[in-house]
Amino acid sequence: MDRFKFLPLLGRILIGAPFVMSGLGKLGAYAATVGYIAAMGLPVPPLAFVVAVLTELGGGLLLLSGYRARAVSLAMAVFCVVTALFFHHNFADQNQMIHFLKNVMMAGGLLQITYFGAGAFSLDARSGRTASGVSPLTAS
Repeated sequence: MDRFKFLPLLGRILIGAPFVMSGLGKLGAYAATVGYIAAMGLPVPPLAFVVAVLTELGGGLLLLSGYRARAVSLAMAVFCVVTALFFHHNFADQNQMIHFLKNVMMAGGLLQITYFGAGAFSLDARSGRTASGVSPLTAS
């Protein structure tokens, strides 16, 4: 299984990079993002903007590096479910349903990282924070 130890890194890249891109996009569109948050009825839209950027950009970068990946991925999974419920709840609109399901799927992938950890190619592995209750797969 050592030949596949790059897969957790690839998974972290595939799930972390879109978060980084989204966070950067929000930074470049402050007024539009805060306006959208306000239109959804959330209280204190500027604070919600800061939380979203920190979660997406900061969390995405932490996932890419594999630093504190379990805690970060759990927080981001919660963020995905909350944003799905607040921003993509109009199931009569097929586009919103797709976005809702996308957020749920991202939460599922993030929970996999929460349980299994960041993998061999991560800052967590370098610092020895990779221990888990998961036994490695063995070929029988």
